[in-house]
Amino acid sequence: MPSNSSVAESRSTARATSKAATGPVKRLRLPAKLRNLELFLLLIACAINAAAVVLVQLGAIGHVDLTLVYLGAGLSALVIGMHIALRFVAPQADPFLLPIATVLTGIGIAEIYRIDIHYGDAGWDSAGVKQIAWTAIAIVCALAVIIVIRNHRVLQRYTYIFGFAALILLLLPMLPGIGKEIYGARVWIGIGPFSFQPGEIAKLCLAIFFAGYLVQARDSLSMVGKKILGIRFPRARDLGPILIVWLMSMAVIVFQRDLGTGLLIFGLFLVMLYVATARISWVILGVLLIVGGAIVASQVLVYVHDRFENWLNPFAQKVYDADGGSFQLVQGLFGLAHGGLIGTGLGQGQPWVTPVSQSDYIIASLGEELGLAGLFAIFALYLVFVARGLRIGFAGQDDFGKLLAVGLAFTVGLQCFIVIGGVTRVIPLTGLTTPFLAAGGSSLVANWIIVALLLRLSDTVRNQPRLVVS
Repeated sequence: MPSNSSVAESRSTARATSKAATGPVKRLRLPAKLRNLELFLLLIACAINAAAVVLVQLGAIGHVDLTLVYLGAGLSALVIGMHIALRFVAPQADPFLLPIATVLTGIGIAEIYRIDIHYGDAGWDSAGVKQIAWTAIAIVCALAVIIVIRNHRVLQRYTYIFGFAALILLLLPMLPGIGKEIYGARVWIGIGPFSFQPGEIAKLCLAIFFAGYLVQARDSLSMVGKKILGIRFPRARDLGPILIVWLMSMAVIVFQRDLGTGLLIFGLFLVMLYVATARISWVILGVLLIVGGAIVASQVLVYVHDRFENWLNPFAQKVYDADGGSFQLVQGLFGLAHGGLIGTGLGQGQPWVTPVSQSDYIIASLGEELGLAGLFAIFALYLVFVARGLRIGFAGQDDFGKLLAVGLAFTVGLQCFIVIGGVTRVIPLTGLTTPFLAAGGSSLVANWIIVALLLRLSDTVRNQPRLVVS
């Protein structure tokens, strides 16, 4: 008869064996479940995109031209290829980010193509086909990021290199010869027939730089000073970083005449600073700097003053009739009103009436043809995208990854607010592009790289020990 000690030892061994047997099975089931869910959502996204293109053609020209459908199928193949790569290099990555980016990009292509049809420019040199080509480039860039960057902590080693790169990218449009001014803003560079907006890539470099810098300087920035109205504000000696970023943002507004990028840079730093220090006093100081800068700029800079005038009095005759006045804003509002609740239907509206309806005002174009219900669906996709990005950040255990994920997600969220707020007259119009939807190669590449970085971060988070992410 076995002794009590031998029985206890055998039971302990059995439990250990059971854990060893079931542990790896559970770890294997989660990646497979996540990737299968992603594949299912991707197939739905690709079907929605194909249906959008077909509906545009039926509504605008009355028949289906399979050329664009075939090109869209090529993009679907690229996205599925990225999904397959994720099964090997990032098996525990978030399953929602890639499908959301896919469906938003496809809807944007369909609407851009719809406007091309009106202008009789639906051939190989049309904006819609160019958008498809840029989307392919963006997906390939995102795939390269996923494969090359196996651990996001590697980026922290090059914190100041990314900061220097961001500064160079922001200065490039100011160089004579390659800098180009389009619609009054000097934010483009042109090399031969190609043009690019380096500020879109600069925002990624700044997010990495801010994350690395704030991890190093968090202790000094968390120091408190005097207490005013119940809130402890930082010491005067610690105000240097926020003032430098504020001055850089104001320089972008003054010299490049790019109000949107200036707001985006400062807002990104302010939010990441708050997440790093948990001090509400930084937010108060940041808001005061934004308000003060806006008041001064509206009084000193003519184009900023005009933006505020168009925002406050868009229907005033002197503003509406002025060259570059509120005509675009008013036409966008009329387009949204024309769409009503359910829209006119894809291919059956008149979005081309609004200037720059393929890029800056693509939200108004979609609002006219998809209606309020369609816009709410698009906004819900953005909301889920940003929420998943913030979830990835706050679930992480390393400070750099947390700040980087929050910064990247907030970049998309803030850009959506600035663009959609300007189109709907909630805030003054700034000229930024709507992420994934608007025509523009540089914006597409930057936003798809954001998707890749968030996928990498989410895979790292789920691989961390003693951490469960649903």
